[in-house]
Amino acid sequence: MTAPQRRLLLFAAYLGLAALSNWMAFLLRFDEVIPASQWELFASMLPLLLAIRALAFYPFRLYDSLWRYTSLWDIRDLALSIGLSSLVFAGVVRLGLGMRAYPSSVFVIDALVLLSLQAGLRALPRLLRERGWMGAARKRVLIVGAGDAGAMIVREMRNNPSYGYRPIGFIDDNPAKVGHRIHGVKVLGNRARLAQIIREEGPDVVLVAMPSAAPARVREVVKTLEPFHLPIQTLPNLRDLLQGRVEVSQIRNLSIEDLLDRVPVDLDPEPLSALVRGARVLVTGAGGSIGSELSRQVARLSPSTLVLLDRYENGLFAVTNELIAAGHASVAPVIGDVTEVGQMNRLFAEYRPTLVFHAAAHKHVPLMEANPCQAVLNNVGGTRIVAEAAHRHEVARFILISTDKAVNPVSVMGASKGVAELLVQKLARSSRTIFSTVRFGNVLGSNGSVVPLFLEQIRAGGPVTITDPNMRRYFMLVAEAVHLVLHAARLATGGEVFVLEMGEQISVEDMARNLIRLSGLVPDKDMALTYVGCRPGEKLVEELVAGHERVEATPVSKVLCVRPDPACDLSRLTALVASLEESAAEGSVSQVLNLLGSILPTYHPVILPGMSDGAHDAEGGTADDVPGSSVDHLTTSGPSPIGPHRRT
Repeated sequence: MTAPQRRLLLFAAYLGLAALSNWMAFLLRFDEVIPASQWELFASMLPLLLAIRALAFYPFRLYDSLWRYTSLWDIRDLALSIGLSSLVFAGVVRLGLGMRAYPSSVFVIDALVLLSLQAGLRALPRLLRERGWMGAARKRVLIVGAGDAGAMIVREMRNNPSYGYRPIGFIDDNPAKVGHRIHGVKVLGNRARLAQIIREEGPDVVLVAMPSAAPARVREVVKTLEPFHLPIQTLPNLRDLLQGRVEVSQIRNLSIEDLLDRVPVDLDPEPLSALVRGARVLVTGAGGSIGSELSRQVARLSPSTLVLLDRYENGLFAVTNELIAAGHASVAPVIGDVTEVGQMNRLFAEYRPTLVFHAAAHKHVPLMEANPCQAVLNNVGGTRIVAEAAHRHEVARFILISTDKAVNPVSVMGASKGVAELLVQKLARSSRTIFSTVRFGNVLGSNGSVVPLFLEQIRAGGPVTITDPNMRRYFMLVAEAVHLVLHAARLATGGEVFVLEMGEQISVEDMARNLIRLSGLVPDKDMALTYVGCRPGEKLVEELVAGHERVEATPVSKVLCVRPDPACDLSRLTALVASLEESAAEGSVSQVLNLLGSILPTYHPVILPGMSDGAHDAEGGTADDVPGSSVDHLTTSGPSPIGPHRRT
């Protein structure tokens, strides 16, 4: 329909309703029996009334309004148009024509009836759409939580029916709210009746509108919904709600982060500005999960140069493009290998970084069990090479990214990171560079971690494989992990290990079951779970702090500092690490494992079936030939700086 045609139709409808309302006014005035004399007045004055109504139609531009979006402003203009035209009509009839027989009450009744008819007709399309009786089909939404957040989102759904949501009821545990309505939506009952209400009402989706609720309450809702195979959605975080930024478009699917046993740590980024702004920053392993997020947060703090180093070109390409697209022009991507001495020296000489975050590492536990030499070359040798380059070029701060698996390690990966921590501690005792370590647990959703693995298995139709029903892990969000790294860099004085207070460990099996539920499936019914046993190098329970380590609070909430043991002697570390790297380069698995056990007294190496030694062992070398092997641990006194290494 063209605009002129639409205006003509609206004009005709307006005049038709004006005639109808005038007739109804006479009917109401005379109790539905209009005298003949009044019929003559009605018929004779109706053309005049319609003409005056028509003149008032255009000045208020009533033809421009879209009825589906009728608002109070439209009703206001409508009331002004009707009121003004009624006054003009009454003046013409009484004063101009002198007709005293025309009933005065009809003027008032006519105006009120016409306003009611016009407003009702204009509101009807919106009402039909809100009720789902007109327009595209809408999802019937049951909302868990009738607080401010729930009320806010219902209002948004009402005002924006195009988003495709139709609220059908609330669930709330406050008995004072049950039975009452919020924005026209009834509070149907409490969480104890949730299953019954779902069977009665048949919603298409459940929206959890409890942004401040403890994760345990959210998990209860998820478990209750398990048999119904319903999508579960939630709202933005509480901060956005308090600032009034919540919109229907921000509704998202419930994620595993919402079910964590602890509230994510939100550290203040403001003190970090002085650390990074104007600095020349190097991030190794910048294409990985931690490295890429670290690069993003550092870039937002305005460094003068941000050097991104990774040997994996695809990851480096992705994070570089992302940062450049976001307006960070200081990014310098470098494809390189931290185990290449010459390349690292050239890199440090060219870019002269003042702050180094060393995130490059091999981290997959079972894979490193099968490849211990590569674990040592990358995690130990790479750390040594980059750290020594930082020392030679007088970098202000060097931060090593470590792991909870370095504490009392049972895996090659954990042991290699434990040795890397000792290297950093040794350098911290003699270098002008501030060397420190950050140690944290599993990063939720990082590459190769358990959550992406479970999701991939669910998408493939299962089964979901669980190593052991008793396995538990610390988990943190990647943003938290990076905040910890940045705050550690700011707080570091040299030699410390920083950890995050992470609360209780989470059952890996519970996490798997929750991921299945979030996918709209029922564990053990729609999706099988199988137990495959612990993989090589895995612990049932991880640790963040060793028994002999001393933990202190820091000025930053939730960030703890582990002080190194001043009595720990690292004088033989240089020779042992040199032998370790040399054995790794030669492929001597047995010597590598025994040397790791020599450096770390709590590590007891296990040689997996199928492992074979390289050239060194073929020539008859054994662990007994290696200085400080097996029984000769780092326990004597007398620290000394890291000296020359045989591998260069």
